[in-house]
Order: sequence, then structure tokens, then C-alpha cells
Amino acid sequence: MGHREMNAPSVRKVVRDADYSWGTSAMMNLYSGTTCPFSHRCRIVLYEKQMDFQVIDVDLFNKPEEMAVVNPYNRVPVLVDRDLVLYESNIINEYIDERFPHPQLMPPDPQTRAKARQLLFTMEQELFSHIDVLEKNAKAAEKSRLHIRDRLTELSGMFNKQKYLLADEFSMLDVAIAPLLWRLDHYGIVLPNTASPLMKYAERIFSRQGFIDALTPTEKVMRR
Repeated sequence: MGHREMNAPSVRKVVRDADYSWGTSAMMNLYSGTTCPFSHRCRIVLYEKQMDFQVIDVDLFNKPEEMAVVNPYNRVPVLVDRDLVLYESNIINEYIDERFPHPQLMPPDPQTRAKARQLLFTMEQELFSHIDVLEKNAKAAEKSRLHIRDRLTELSGMFNKQKYLLADEFSMLDVAIAPLLWRLDHYGIVLPNTASPLMKYAERIFSRQGFIDALTPTEKVMRR
């Protein structure tokens, strides 16, 4: 599977209900939830790489039975690349980045790459661990909103000095946080004026063609 022509559109196929196919294919397939922030991450990486692939939409309220077979946690995203099946967004994205290294999204040197992985872990613990509460537990959601608001506000100051989370180069860290920043309105998270550097940073990500192409129709209306 080579890189596609610069102006040729990436393949995006929508498959529903009984039409799911989990067999091997020459095409890299991402099984993705149309509203899932973790699937959103993987779509961003695929579109940033400008390679050939299929995004197959999974109805999160009517998942195919095979989902629990290929992913014991019965969640999306799931990447199927011939005989390889991967789940968990950061693992999927690192695999894609190593297999298709242009543009490279993880740092090339071991120390910075280890630092990036540690920051990805911190992001999961401090921010994305609250996603289930925001989406499924209305009673506890306000506490999670305030926690995310405070963590993002603390992060904001660094963007007075740099464009992205790893200095001036767009990286996997920016990919990882982007779906949350896009969903702030959707989750009811209101940032203070002091977080304006963070929102300017978010706009830089949102203006990238790979991010725009990765949005599903449902995601496009999540942000006012």
C-alpha cells in the first residue's frame, strides 16, 4: 500500500450492521465510532499520512457481535491490517506512524520519544479518563468538567512560547488531545479567558487539512 497521489482522495467507506467484514484485506481498515474521540485520533493520523485506507463506521449502539471477538473490551477503534488486529488508539497510532513514517508524528530520538509516551500516558490519566463520565454519568459529569477545565487552563501558558505540545512541530501529542479540544462545547466545558493561548493552539490544529478531513458529519456539529 503506497502513499496516494497528492490530490487523490483517501478511501472512506461506510459499512453498517450485518455488512461488517472482519476478513483480511489488502486495504488497511479502521473500525471507528463516528462520535468516539479515541477513533477520532486514529482518523486524524490516517488522514495526516495521506495514505490509502478504509474507515468503517461502527454504530456504537448496535455493535457487530464480532467486535467483542477482535477486541475483548468490545470498543472502537480497531485497526485491521491484513492478519494484524490492534485496539487502543495510542497503540494503533504508533503502529501507523512506524509503518508509514512520513510525516513522522513521534519524535525520532529515544529520549524525546519516551517523554512523548509519558505525556500521552499523563493525558490519558488526567483528561481522557473522564470521557466515560462525561458521556454516561450525568450526576458525576460536573466534577469531571471542572477537573478538565482546570488541567487545560494549567496547560495553556506553554502556548505563549511554542506552537505545539512538542515545541514547534505537530506531533502525536497534538493528535491525542485534539478530539477533546474539539468537543469542549459538546461536553459543556467552559474555559476561562486566561486559557486563550490554548484555544489559539486548538485553532491551529483545527485548521490542518488532516484534521478537517478526519471529521465525521456528526463531529462537525459538535463545536459551535
